[in-house]
Amino acid sequence: MELSGASFLPDPESVGHDFNVRYIRSGPPRALPARLIDQDNGAVSAQEIDQYLDALEEPKRATLTQLRQTILDILPEAEQGISYGLPAFKVRGKTIAGFAAFKNHLSYLPHSGSVFPQLRDELKGYSTSTGALRFGIDQPLPAPLVEKLIAVRLQQAFPD
Repeated sequence: MELSGASFLPDPESVGHDFNVRYIRSGPPRALPARLIDQDNGAVSAQEIDQYLDALEEPKRATLTQLRQTILDILPEAEQGISYGLPAFKVRGKTIAGFAAFKNHLSYLPHSGSVFPQLRDELKGYSTSTGALRFGIDQPLPAPLVEKLIAVRLQQAFPD
C-alpha cells in the first residue's frame, strides 16, 4: 500500500466549512508500516471527530455533538472517522451517515442520493439537496427522523 505525497484539506474560507485546514503529510511516497496495516483505528478516528467538533463554535458544536450521539445510539457498532474532511459513520465498510458544519447551517449527510426521496413527507420543512439535509445551527434533528434516515440508508447498503 502506497501513500501519496503532500495533500491538504480545502481552505475553509473557499468552501464555507467550519473545520481547520490540516496538513496531512509531505515527502516522497512510502509504504504504510506493517504494524498499521489492518489495524483497528476506531479510537483515533473518534478522536478526529472530537477534534472536528472542538474546532466549532457554539451552538454548532452542541448541536452536532447531539447528532453524533443520536447516530451512535442508533448504530452503536458504527466505525467513526473522517471522510472527505467531514465526520462519517461506517457499518461493515459502508458509509451510512455523516454531518458537516457550515457558516449558516448544519448538514446531515446520508452518503446516498436516494435516501431523501423515500422520506419526502418526513422531510417537509427542511431544505435538501441530493446529498445533504440542511438544518439550523441551534435546531438538532429529531432522533426519530435520524432513525428513519439511517434505516433507509441501511436498507440500501445491505438489501438482504
